[in-house]
Amino acid sequence: MNKREFLKAAAAIAVSTALPRFCYGEPKTAPKTYVYKTAGGCEISADVYGSNVTRRKPVILWIHGGALIAGSRATPPEWLDPDGRYVIASIDYRLAPETKLPAIVEDLQDAYRWVHEQGPELFHIDSGRLAVAGLSAGGYLTLMTGFSVSPRPRVLLSLSGYGDITSPWYSRPSPYYLRQPAISKEQAYRPVGTHCVTASKEGDDRWTFYLYCRQQGIWPQEVAGHNPEAEPKWFDPYCPVRNVSAAYPPTLLIHGTADTDVPYEESVKMDEKLSQFKVEHEFLRVPGGSHCLEDDPPAVSTPVFRQAMEFVKAQMMS
Repeated sequence: MNKREFLKAAAAIAVSTALPRFCYGEPKTAPKTYVYKTAGGCEISADVYGSNVTRRKPVILWIHGGALIAGSRATPPEWLDPDGRYVIASIDYRLAPETKLPAIVEDLQDAYRWVHEQGPELFHIDSGRLAVAGLSAGGYLTLMTGFSVSPRPRVLLSLSGYGDITSPWYSRPSPYYLRQPAISKEQAYRPVGTHCVTASKEGDDRWTFYLYCRQQGIWPQEVAGHNPEAEPKWFDPYCPVRNVSAAYPPTLLIHGTADTDVPYEESVKMDEKLSQFKVEHEFLRVPGGSHCLEDDPPAVSTPVFRQAMEFVKAQMMS
């Protein structure tokens, strides 16, 4: 079920939590699965595609979307590596609200460290050529790696990502989501609990909780456990746009101008900050483009992804 189908279902109070289809990605061939970390009683896994014992490939760490509330490592998109050029390490991480933002970022840092340190032996990568890519919330976490991991990635690719989690689009009720049928607090909290969760499962209704957060304007409080109105400085280490420097990695931003979930302006702000510090980057603006380009025809999305991966290739092969 895609987002449009979800909203139709919501009108009948038959709320599904399936994230937009494209924001999950498209199936790839069968991966090898590793547990890269155990925390809070949860095993946190990564799926690795494309390793080759005969040669060391560059690696892309892929981060799924889902508002840090839902999603899964299961389906990195085909456009990420259509030619088998890279090893793809697609990671899970603990999800909110059961796990709060600092621990989610720790999972990201531990996954990156695991790929960099263990990858050469486990799946034959060239750890000196390590890229990070993701979409939506995964794009946000991708931008977080630009300053929160060491050594820094060779290149970043953020699709429909964002660099500020305190802006009004997330911290106040969303006009777009307020046009959808209202979700009650009881309905919203039914699918979430107290034990850590690392991936969405079919029918678990976590998307309902996200819709409620957007309607109420409480996403930062529920995901981070802090209120940006009362504690704005607390969020400084978790807003990439506030942490760009001249040392930030080369970055590729993709954003549709008609994105109804993550405002296009979020990538505009990252573009301006990267330009201010003279960080090598490209910003692929997609006129009329949707969130993650999920509703755009291949004639629109395919050339964008091809151009994006040419930027990644140039950085990885330099």
